[in-house]
Amino acid sequence: MSVMTEKVTHVHHWNDNLFSFRTTRDPGYRFKNGHFTMIGLPSDDRPLMRAYSITSSNHEEELEFFSIKVQDGALTSKLQNLQVGDEVLVGKRSTGTLVPDNMLPGRFLYLLATGTGLAPFMSIIKDPEIYDQFERIILAHGVREVSELAYSDYIENVLPNDEYLGEMVRDKLVYYPTVTREPYKNNGRLTTLMECGKLFLDLDQPHPTLEDDRFMMCGSPSMLKDLVAILESKGFIEARNINPGHFVIERAFVES
Repeated sequence: MSVMTEKVTHVHHWNDNLFSFRTTRDPGYRFKNGHFTMIGLPSDDRPLMRAYSITSSNHEEELEFFSIKVQDGALTSKLQNLQVGDEVLVGKRSTGTLVPDNMLPGRFLYLLATGTGLAPFMSIIKDPEIYDQFERIILAHGVREVSELAYSDYIENVLPNDEYLGEMVRDKLVYYPTVTREPYKNNGRLTTLMECGKLFLDLDQPHPTLEDDRFMMCGSPSMLKDLVAILESKGFIEARNINPGHFVIERAFVES
């Protein structure tokens, strides 16, 4: 596999379980918002590489990644100790299904994430083109504890005031964070909130229809399985290969 060596420019620990880091970006590196690539650390042996969604948008000068910390994880046990100036290997090729091109046209776009599944959607909500394609974009992020709501301040306070994107974000982006294990303004699993309809009630959104609503989902395998079952029971079709559909999921979720 062809890789680039990039330098860490920033590290942020959200809590004991989550961190993010930024690296330099080769000027020739191209990717689509929503894509993932392979990440690893320099090694004398063949480096261990894992798939990571790119959190930064493709117009930004640096690359950003969002990760869990797994103490005995083959890669994350080392990645979580990154310091500014360290070197990281980044795959030269990016890929992934979480790109709007894979979906049929619609009015409302739901970005449904659990945990670090938020990463590709951070890239997408910084993409001006997505705001041209949909009337409303709903970013729903489900976590266990409030401290896991990474990027919430950025989504709520920084992005709406962005010099270039601010107006579009204020007009069209809706953020819906929900927590399962602590009291919070929104409580419950995304799957439950969708099934009982509370998600749509809270958002003042009509119940989804095949004509109007599109879904992009990224998170734990169990969450994806449940959400797919909910959507397919209502007639929504997954985009596969070159056939566009009503929803897309990312199957390359990182667990370690």
